[in-house]
Amino acid sequence: MAENSQTPAPAPQIVLFARGVLARLALWSTLRIAVQENWGGPDAKQKPTWIASTIVDSFEEEIQQPDEQYIEEMLLQIVADEFEAVLEDDSAASVARDIVRMWVETKEGKEDAVKKYEELADKVKGKRIEVKENIESDDDDWEDEEDGEDYMEDDEAPRLIEHKAPSPAPKDEPEVDEDGFTLVKGKAKGRR
Repeated sequence: MAENSQTPAPAPQIVLFARGVLARLALWSTLRIAVQENWGGPDAKQKPTWIASTIVDSFEEEIQQPDEQYIEEMLLQIVADEFEAVLEDDSAASVARDIVRMWVETKEGKEDAVKKYEELADKVKGKRIEVKENIESDDDDWEDEEDGEDYMEDDEAPRLIEHKAPSPAPKDEPEVDEDGFTLVKGKAKGRR
């Protein structure tokens, strides 16, 4: 008799949760920009799927359910490691909060949040985010009509700050008199 070496199919709740995590990550403008701009190298487009898989695995493998802080720290670490970016906005916290809430709901068999995220992800699929300097992140809350819960939609680019070296102190232009001679000024010691 041949042994069945196939791994068992994941539970329907896990599949639903994984779909929701993928959709929520697709809405995260910070991750979209990182992928769009190839911050993660040539395989940047595959990284959101890998990130979703890592998150789903953490919920399946951990004895104690991961909380928002755990997921936020995981997201921040992944973005730092995979995209060489340090996030200073709170977008990872909002994504983590939505993912933990979705985990609870999918365990209860609720599909509403997953469907909402998938609908929104379909709307932004293939659309580029225009990256400009000093764009304010303006994350819009939308409310689920059925149960009144707030969900976050990241549709704006996060604020990007250009790092500039400090400019040197302006030098006084030499003062030239009417005869064309440059006036020499001594350092003032409180009197003129």
